[in-house]
Amino acid sequence: MFKKQKDVKYQTDNRRTSNQYWQLYGGAIASLSRKRMVGPFAFIDHMGPTYMSDYENFDVPPHPHIGLSTLTYLFEGSIMHKDSLGTEMEIKPGQINWMTAGKGIVHSERTPNYLRNSDKMLHGLQIWVALPKELEEMEPSFFHVPENEIPEWKSDNITFKLIAGEVLGEKSPVPVYSPLYLLELKSTTPQTVTIGNDLFGESALYILEGSIESEDNVFESKQILIAKDTKLCTFNMAENTTIYIFGGEPFPEERIIYWNFVASTKKLIENAKEKWLAQTFDKVPGETEFVPLPEQIKKQ
Repeated sequence: MFKKQKDVKYQTDNRRTSNQYWQLYGGAIASLSRKRMVGPFAFIDHMGPTYMSDYENFDVPPHPHIGLSTLTYLFEGSIMHKDSLGTEMEIKPGQINWMTAGKGIVHSERTPNYLRNSDKMLHGLQIWVALPKELEEMEPSFFHVPENEIPEWKSDNITFKLIAGEVLGEKSPVPVYSPLYLLELKSTTPQTVTIGNDLFGESALYILEGSIESEDNVFESKQILIAKDTKLCTFNMAENTTIYIFGGEPFPEERIIYWNFVASTKKLIENAKEKWLAQTFDKVPGETEFVPLPEQIKKQ
C-alpha cells in the first residue's frame, strides 16, 4: 500500500496513486500520518542533497526527544552530533548514528568546525523508530556504527546493506529494541525484486533515486510505498536505482507523535513538554542555544 504523506519541508510530489498492491505517498519527509506507522517506523526525513557555500552551515541547536530511537545515515557531507550524555561524534557518509531517547535526551546537530568555512554538501536520511511501551522510559543511549561493520552482500546483481535489524539471514550491529529491518538495495541494471516472503510484519519502501515498476505502475524517486496487505509484492527496479525497504512487527498500542516526542500516552507527551518549557532536561555540554516548542515559536 502506498499512501501519500504530508510534507513538512520538502514538498516533492502531491499525486496519489494506488493499485492492487501499493498506496503512494510522495514527499521527501513523511511522518507516516494516516497509516501512522509502518511496524515501529514513525518518521523518515530525506535531507538534501543540499549545497552549502563557505558562509552557510547546517545548525540544529539542542532539542529533546522521548520514546524513540533516531537513525542518521549520510550519503554526502558530515554532521557533528553532541548530546546530553556527553557524546560528541562526527558522522560521515556510510556510517550510522543510533540515538535512543528513552525517557529523554537532548542533542544538537551541526556542521563540524573544520568544514564551517568551506563549500560543502549534505545528503542523507534521518529516521525515527518508536520504542516498545515497556522500554519507552528506558535510560537514553548512543551507538555509532562504522561503515565497514554494516552487513553488505550481493544477490542477482543487487547490492544489499542491512542498516538496522535482522532479516534475510543477516543481522545489523545496531542495537534495536523490537523486530524490524531497514535494508538498502542498489542496482545499476534493471532487476526484479522478490523478497516479500522473507520479510515480516508491515513493509514499506522509499525510493531514493531511480524508479520502480509494479503492475504497470511506475513510481519515481522521493516516494514512499506501503504494502497494502503488509507483504511486499514483486517489483522491478530500473537501472541506477536505490531504495530502502523498512518495516517490522507493529505495536499493539497506538503512538502519539508531537514535535520530537513519541509516546504511548498523552501524559508522557505533556510531561516532556513541561520539562522542555522549564528547561529541566539534561543539557548538551558546550551548548547554550535551544529549539523552542512549536507553541513558543507561534507566540513570538
